Amino acid sequence: MNWVFVGASTIASQHMLNAVRKQPGNDVTWVVSTSPDRVGVWAKDHSIANATTNLAEALADPDMQAVYISSTNEKHHAQAMAAIAAGKHVLCEKPLGITQAEAVEMVRAAEAAGVIFGTNHHLRCSGTHRAIRDLIATGRVGKVLSLRIHHAVHLPGHLQGWRINDAGAGGGVIPDIVVHDADVTRFLLQEDPTSVVAQMTSSGMGQGVEDSCMSVWTMPSGAMVMTHESFTHPFAGSGLQVHGTEGSIFANGVMTQQPVGEITLVTGAGTEVIPYSNHDLYVQGVSEFVAASAGQGRPAADGSDGVRSLSVALSVREAAATGQRVDIDYGGF
Repeated sequence: MNWVFVGASTIASQHMLNAVRKQPGNDVTWVVSTSPDRVGVWAKDHSIANATTNLAEALADPDMQAVYISSTNEKHHAQAMAAIAAGKHVLCEKPLGITQAEAVEMVRAAEAAGVIFGTNHHLRCSGTHRAIRDLIATGRVGKVLSLRIHHAVHLPGHLQGWRINDAGAGGGVIPDIVVHDADVTRFLLQEDPTSVVAQMTSSGMGQGVEDSCMSVWTMPSGAMVMTHESFTHPFAGSGLQVHGTEGSIFANGVMTQQPVGEITLVTGAGTEVIPYSNHDLYVQGVSEFVAASAGQGRPAADGSDGVRSLSVALSVREAAATGQRVDIDYGGF
């Protein structure tokens, strides 16, 4: 497939260009950005033939089959709807939209148009998370009692900007990281949270949005989930723990874009270091999206996954803002 990249972003340059070009017969031939200066330089730096500030111009190219969207969050809905209307397959960064209604409309439109829609939840594509899921699914920890996710990092300066200062653009740690942890939880436990309680705060890194959050989620199985997300913790590390009736999983350094980290399984038989594949997360995700576009399987995270994980994150924000438990509505998905 030939791809249009919408958004001259860091994630596009550092991860997604390589991921697309690793797929046989795939390349990026258009880049679209609202910045005339940035888009031309970006295209030249990354050997992309066509650059424009006009999305319609790129979508009008009949040789384009797929669109990857990594613009700021408030632009996702309109850009995805335009791509779907043009008959293109769409892989969109999370969160899919600012609101649940936006996300639902995008996914329903793709279904009606008969095009593939994927959400770029990269963590579920990692060897570490897939190894953890397999441990749970094969009963190595018994019945899951609790899951703890610690995803508190220090947001690098070059990624700050709108993420810490612009609520209108979809900034804040909840749409940026809580949505990831929602998808990780859903992927590992294969069930959706039913309700949440939460607190959030702004520690001064930016203005107008939260930069730290803690929440507790109730699962249909009775398992409890506790998550901590932040932009302001330079030395905290990251990881997750799964505790069950027959064992516990300790996974350190796995909440990352790199295929790194350590997984340890502790049971009555002792401690076992768990091996995992160190493949590129983004190459894996794009590979599954490309296969789905050819009628083989489904994206690693499809539109429904995007809606559901966003619904959890929005419920966490509501719970934190109101101080009340919030039952999660998944918008019909």
